[in-house]
Amino acid sequence: MINRIGIRREDKNSWEKRVALVPSCIERLVKKHGLEIYVQTSSNRIFSEKDFSRKGAVIEEDLFDCKIIIAIKEIPKELIKKNRIYMFFSHTTKGQKQNMPMLKMLKERQCTLIDYEKITDKKGRRLVFFGTQAGQAGMIEVLSALGKKLAIKGFKKNPFASIMQPYQYESLAAAKKEMLRVSRDIEKNGLENDLTPLIAGFAGYGHTSLGAQEIFDLLPCEEIKPGELDEFIQRRKYSSHKVYKIVFKEEHMVETREKNSVFDLQDYYNYPEKYRSKFELYLPYLTLLMNCIYWESKYPRFVPNKALKKMFENTKHPKLQVIGDISCDFKGSIECNRYATTPDNPVFTYDPIQDKIKDGFFGNGVAVMSIDNLPAEIPLESSVNFSRVLELFMPKIAKADFSKDFGKCKLPSEIKKAVILFRGEFTPDYKYMGKFIT
Repeated sequence: MINRIGIRREDKNSWEKRVALVPSCIERLVKKHGLEIYVQTSSNRIFSEKDFSRKGAVIEEDLFDCKIIIAIKEIPKELIKKNRIYMFFSHTTKGQKQNMPMLKMLKERQCTLIDYEKITDKKGRRLVFFGTQAGQAGMIEVLSALGKKLAIKGFKKNPFASIMQPYQYESLAAAKKEMLRVSRDIEKNGLENDLTPLIAGFAGYGHTSLGAQEIFDLLPCEEIKPGELDEFIQRRKYSSHKVYKIVFKEEHMVETREKNSVFDLQDYYNYPEKYRSKFELYLPYLTLLMNCIYWESKYPRFVPNKALKKMFENTKHPKLQVIGDISCDFKGSIECNRYATTPDNPVFTYDPIQDKIKDGFFGNGVAVMSIDNLPAEIPLESSVNFSRVLELFMPKIAKADFSKDFGKCKLPSEIKKAVILFRGEFTPDYKYMGKFIT
């Protein structure tokens, strides 16, 4: 049994205050399972070192004696130690260039890499994730950005002006309380005609989308089905005292290239080249777009730059104000997303006509929020929810025999799916990644 586990400090950026295991979970792992938990010193976590030590953790700067080392974000390659078992979000499975030196070092130093993103159940559903919190924080960011943009445009009725960024609230509960105040304002005073109907589109229907919808639903919200949008607009069946949302699934966002073919989800997954985006049909009606969908380069772009350009050329005052690209794939499903923003500089403006971007709000372009570590803006709730799930797996991981072959190490099946490297060798499901570091 490997009973000594180290929790390293998060040092990727100053905004990162999350921790993979919170003190209350550590206490149970220590008392019930006999694990030794070493917590690396840090002045930036949402929990203090005293919080950890009171619950049985050992505060230690050097994690040299820990065989298993867990974190949230990527680990600098120069800090990787030989023959260790690492658990964190590696962001390597798509061949992300910025993380290939780290992956190569993990391989050369014969490490085992377990990636949280790949911990799934029998149906392939992720089990250890921050998606819900990313959606919650992302929606608050987008509504805050909307308030700022409307203020710059001179809107007199602007109930969103008071919404702060998520990290500026003492808790998620405090942010939700503010949303309810905004809701009462909209119900009482309404929105300006130029903003009515305010429609938020949610691309995707997983945990991230549900988290974003949870926040938006605190407003006086009514849902429209994608197929009902034309009738909704033509019959003017909307109110300035409400906001509206549309949830888009794959079938609404793409169509087959062949005229007489119909959409089939599994066929789309297997042969995405047979499909093309039709999302530009909805874009002109949206005020906000929340991109919460998983995307790879083999899939069509849902919002290509040419679609935005066409919309801005054909409309003097386009409705689309803010895109929240929570998925944050650069030049991906939202093609105009070229870099990650940060909480202290949360948006850039994309001018579709000039095909140019500029930090902050300017002109008549669309504001793009592309913060890539949104859960870090609500670190308490993010850490607690993540830790509660990870705690369940830690005793089983500690009991595994990493000295045996991969097939016989007795890792639980959910974790085994997430092992990218095992003692420095790519496991069968991840052999393809070898080409990324050659």
